[in-house]
Amino acid sequence: MSKALIAGVGMVKFTKPGKSEEYDVLGAQATIAALKDAGIDYRDVQQAYAGFVFGDTCSGQTALYSVGLTGIPIINVNNACATGSTALFLARQAVESGAIDVALAVGFDQMPSGALASNTSDRKATTARLDQAVASIQGWDDKAMQAAQYFGGAGREYMEKYGASADLFGRVSVKARDHARRNPFAMFTDPLSLEQVMSSPAIFGPLTRLMCCPPTCGGAAVLVVSDSYAKKKGLSNLVEIAGMALTTDTEASFNSGSMINVIGADAARRASAAVYEQAGIAPDDVDLVELHDCFSTNEIISYEALGLCPEGGAEKFVHDGDNTYGGKVVTNPSGGLLSKGHPLGATGLAQITELSWHLRGTAGERQVPNANIALQHNIGLGGACVVSVLKRA
Repeated sequence: MSKALIAGVGMVKFTKPGKSEEYDVLGAQATIAALKDAGIDYRDVQQAYAGFVFGDTCSGQTALYSVGLTGIPIINVNNACATGSTALFLARQAVESGAIDVALAVGFDQMPSGALASNTSDRKATTARLDQAVASIQGWDDKAMQAAQYFGGAGREYMEKYGASADLFGRVSVKARDHARRNPFAMFTDPLSLEQVMSSPAIFGPLTRLMCCPPTCGGAAVLVVSDSYAKKKGLSNLVEIAGMALTTDTEASFNSGSMINVIGADAARRASAAVYEQAGIAPDDVDLVELHDCFSTNEIISYEALGLCPEGGAEKFVHDGDNTYGGKVVTNPSGGLLSKGHPLGATGLAQITELSWHLRGTAGERQVPNANIALQHNIGLGGACVVSVLKRA
């Protein structure tokens, strides 16, 4: 088994739908940025994994053919919001196995505006079982957005279970914007007050509009190499993928009667336990984390699922400032999905890019001091959860 090392990362600034380049340009630009960052020629890439949710078959080839026509295997990946991380999971696996020395994971999406919706109405939805679970737990509102019912319902359950107020979720959005103001790659950098967040239009349950991430277009890419290749080429600024797990649903997602499990908390618990063991660390060793804050309620629930604070301890964790600079673990220094944006195919790889910059010490004004160990969490309902541990190499 070879170590899997991140040699290059790249992303393009995310934009609102209708204001971005075409999907193939987004993928190509991110790839070129990662190649340049690593100092690797595309001809050295032996396999590529291209992730996207909105697009036709072989969109990966369309994006990468403008970078080079080298005849390598290009595998297209679609795993809901965890698509980009799944592409990296496969790239890392290929390198660790010793099958190849250089793999590319690239993710991109050119998303439509408005709430997420299925583009196949002539067949069973991939979330049909989850929808049935939601209906049995809290009922189904045909007028409300699907994702908002999931994550708003989970937030409402959290409040009832632990006696938390909706302000807790609002504080996550305030923190996200505070972090984003230092990130040139974030879409939204204007500061928010708690009053602004709480008074924005109600969406579902405790969710307001400013607790929800926007539809986004963008691209990100990561180059993974073996340690032998890195030594041979004299590569520097390397980051080790010390642990990585991909989990899917168990009965807990559907039959536990818990909206918190419906949105992937059980999957995140299992994935994080696996990667902590792989990396030989404990949650207290983590310096920073990029986690899946598609809705601010999910950030709160993920703190606990990832072991960053005790079950029911998120309110104290937030009020003590342990989720930001000067606290225990800086969460979403990029501004997260809430502020940076969420192009589904690119999200996980953008998280890895952000964490790699911090572990290298090149994150600029938002640099987390003495960053040595980072955690990544990316979840897609339907479903898949990817959790990764990165270490300074």
